[in-house]
Amino acid sequence: MLGVSDWPGHWFAMVPLGWALQSAGHEVRVVCAPSQSEPVSRAGLTPVPILDGWEMTFQARIGNYLNWKEGRWPFDVAPPHPLTGVPLTSVEEFDLRNWIVENNDRLQGMARRSTDAAVAFGRDWRPDLILHDLLSLEGLLTARVLGTASALHLWGPAGTDEQEPGLKLLPLDMSQAFQRHGVGEVSFDHVSHVIDPCPADLAPRLLPAERLPVRFVPYNGPGGLPGIPEEQAGAPAPRSGRPRVCVVWGTSVTSMFGDASFAVPKIVEALAELDVEVILAVTGADRERIGALPPGVRLLEQAPLHLLLPGCDLVVHHGGAGCLMTSLAAGVPQLALPNGVDQPMNARRLAASGVGRALPNPTADAVSIRAEVAEMLADPSYAAAAARVRAEMTALPTPADLVPRLEKLASQ
Repeated sequence: MLGVSDWPGHWFAMVPLGWALQSAGHEVRVVCAPSQSEPVSRAGLTPVPILDGWEMTFQARIGNYLNWKEGRWPFDVAPPHPLTGVPLTSVEEFDLRNWIVENNDRLQGMARRSTDAAVAFGRDWRPDLILHDLLSLEGLLTARVLGTASALHLWGPAGTDEQEPGLKLLPLDMSQAFQRHGVGEVSFDHVSHVIDPCPADLAPRLLPAERLPVRFVPYNGPGGLPGIPEEQAGAPAPRSGRPRVCVVWGTSVTSMFGDASFAVPKIVEALAELDVEVILAVTGADRERIGALPPGVRLLEQAPLHLLLPGCDLVVHHGGAGCLMTSLAAGVPQLALPNGVDQPMNARRLAASGVGRALPNPTADAVSIRAEVAEMLADPSYAAAAARVRAEMTALPTPADLVPRLEKLASQ
């Protein structure tokens, strides 16, 4: 059983292990929210859409509102209103305490239904092993209640013992489900095994637990590269002879951090002054925010990142774990422009590894971005470090290699 939280980026890293378990003859079920049912199915896994709870974008906006209130908000513009997404005009415009009081019964009911549905499914299906992501309260709870072998599967450098201000990775137990089911309090102390796809240079901080290293096999959703026959066939695209820079900006950034966080226009402006080929990977409403594209910029919507990055010389992204890990696996140097949550931590560890640089998005402008890109493309040490880390990741056990270890864990 895989227990996943309400955001694809949290569980995409688990998909190849799900495939490996299925290929070894095991039944795999993914306990998820209804919003995740379609992406789970498109990943070739079987969803059990029984969970309920706060929508992940709303949770992130709540966190940003609290950071703003406590003086940790990095942008000059106020964060989005947690409910409407429209920029706040003052701290008093949203009363979090009053909102929670007014919605407490509804929130508690959602949380209770979600946790109890997961436990009920576990009791009925009787999984031999439960894997879950960092924010999957239900996966952690069900393993504790059933006494089932379990492991937490990381999505990137964020671990169980991070000390970042404002970064709260322990899932919130709104209905006191751990107490109600007689298994104490929610805590990462309950985690005995951690499946970690990170290379040593970007190792997460972990509470005491057995670390199970695994190769990061990128999964960024199904699909091909539209409009590029050579790349659709698996061959590299024709090169112009200029360095190829890929710009990736996930739609979650704008919805969580507001329009001020949308850095693509200033990145495009920065790259337009350099002799580079630019591939732009954006989708949805973000495509409409860009406007007219300058010559030499190729836009690809809905293109899986793991197909897009091979052959690139540099990737510029927002510091999200999915972009970071997929770029590491492709051996591509990275410039991260982080905004908040785990992105600043990811970016710092990336820079410390020598594979890339970090430039905080709230203070970055086209001039500073252009200078960073130009210096990185001119310095071969970044490509060398990226190749070194890629080789280190390739040497880790594959998801298929990990299956016998998980079978042994399940039998204990």
